[in-house]
Amino acid sequence: MIQIEEIPVEKINDFWKIHYEYLIEEFILEDEDIKYFQSDEYRSVIKEHMLRKIDKHHLVYFVENNIRLGAVSYCTYQSEDGKCFILDYWVFPQFRGNGTGHRCFESLESYTQKAGALYYEINCDGREDRIRFWKSNGFVENGIDEFGIELLIKR
Repeated sequence: MIQIEEIPVEKINDFWKIHYEYLIEEFILEDEDIKYFQSDEYRSVIKEHMLRKIDKHHLVYFVENNIRLGAVSYCTYQSEDGKCFILDYWVFPQFRGNGTGHRCFESLESYTQKAGALYYEINCDGREDRIRFWKSNGFVENGIDEFGIELLIKR
């Protein structure tokens, strides 16, 4: 069974290394984007949001048999309507293609629902494999965000 391992603020720098590798491997980013995601500005906002009492931001690993399978960055807006917004979600490449991503999402769903999540939303970069993955997890199209990126929602 896949477990959720919360990343404490004290260990956030280890996460940033993995996050950077994920961004470089998975996305074609402009130099400006890379600088932003590595900036103190971006990282301090995430850290501040991890420390707040309401609508806390979470960074977690998916773990099975003491092996980290992937990670997710999300925030559940309990002060609003219970939306769990997924900022980043990935399964490490060596664990893909065998249902691990689906099992990880099932664990995330169970974990976040216990903490008050009522529905889920993610912006998806338009790659067909990613859209297919999220739709196979019950998500449907929900317009586009302010940057023109497709939004998917699961109620």
